[in-house]
Amino acid sequence: MSEKHHIIPVWFFVGFLLLVYGVLILVSGLVGWSHPPAGVELTNLHAPVWWGALLIVLGLIYCLKYCPKRES
Repeated sequence: MSEKHHIIPVWFFVGFLLLVYGVLILVSGLVGWSHPPAGVELTNLHAPVWWGALLIVLGLIYCLKYCPKRES
């Protein structure tokens, strides 16, 4: 019996975590955009929206680059 074991790169999981965290941060940033906190400086920059979008892009790049290939 010849079984091939496929190793999933750890960078795929890193990309997946970046993607999940990016979505969570982006959603919280969008909620904060519609209900801005009182007394916080520089809320007009909307940092969680930008960081969430950046993490989503990086997560997608890592997931696509290190996606385990299916070979039959």
